[in-house]
Amino acid sequence: MDIEIGRSKRARRAYTFDDIAVVPSRRTRNPEDVSTSWTIDAFTFDIPVLGAPMDSVVSPQTAIMLGQLGGLGVLDLEGLWTRYENPEPLLEEISSLPDAEATVRMQQLYSEPIKPALITQRLAEVREAGVTVAGSLTPQRTQEFYDTVAAAGVDLFVIRGTTVSAEHVSSVDQPLNLKKFIYDLDVPVIVGGAATYTAALHLMRTGAAGVLVGFGGGAASTTRATLGIHAPMATAVSDVAAARRDYLDESGGRYVHVIADGGVGTSGDIVKALATGADAVMLGVALARATDAPGRGYHWGPEAHHPQLPRGRRVGVQGIGTLEEVLYGPAPVADGTANLIGALRKSMATTGYSDLKEFQRVEVVLAPYEQG
Repeated sequence: MDIEIGRSKRARRAYTFDDIAVVPSRRTRNPEDVSTSWTIDAFTFDIPVLGAPMDSVVSPQTAIMLGQLGGLGVLDLEGLWTRYENPEPLLEEISSLPDAEATVRMQQLYSEPIKPALITQRLAEVREAGVTVAGSLTPQRTQEFYDTVAAAGVDLFVIRGTTVSAEHVSSVDQPLNLKKFIYDLDVPVIVGGAATYTAALHLMRTGAAGVLVGFGGGAASTTRATLGIHAPMATAVSDVAAARRDYLDESGGRYVHVIADGGVGTSGDIVKALATGADAVMLGVALARATDAPGRGYHWGPEAHHPQLPRGRRVGVQGIGTLEEVLYGPAPVADGTANLIGALRKSMATTGYSDLKEFQRVEVVLAPYEQG
């Protein structure tokens, strides 16, 4: 239903995860009888969780840890790990900076050129541990480092930007031909963000295996303040899930995965992302809260150090436990920030669903939190 903003402009009402809740059905089951496994292409994961490609969330070591815990860590191939041989002292420095100096210092640190040899080395480190290897580049850099990534060998590749479209127009340089790139790379490619039905449908037609929904970096992003862009996630995920359904018919049975990316900070958000149609979630701040996360108590996304227009900031996060405790508990707090998978299992069991695909059919009500 459109709402009139003024005589010349109408707007559609959209909802965030905070605006909705799931409803128990007539059947319940034991949490032990619930499956949280997720399969994309030839890869099966125990949990529907991707670690966001941010330096405060995924290092080669945390990508390995997350893989061993059943998820998928996506390494940022434009981060400090591919610019410096040993970025640990720099991560330490970022975590100790005063707020007023953080953005400028991060811009300086991230101005160091990306080294193709380090891309190869970091991906090899993850591969040697025997877990699924995934790396991420922005569309602008994908052209430049495409050959390096292909030669280094990734199992899954992520093209992630604030907004990624299948029809980028540029008068400055040759835009990335997504369809050709995906065809040539020969590994499953996940692309995003997209926040509308049409944008997602166009990305699906390029051959993408998955579409990221949202603009990423919900907790550390200032995209709404700087660009005026915002995607209320419950509506965005539901719209993109509709595009998935229609593309399934259009393509004669090709299923494209929908991955909620941004605004998923608690276990309740994960539940509601899956309930509105997501197949999996990409977590940033939720994993940055781990005491063994590379951000050392801070979280920032790639938008925070853009050389001309930073659209994010470094935010402090309360360390609540190890990565394993954040995912599987036991939870020392009752606010949905720990034992994320235990909470998901409990919610699925309480509403009577046995697997994630079934759970997408759960009943949802509109129940916005009252502002106290």
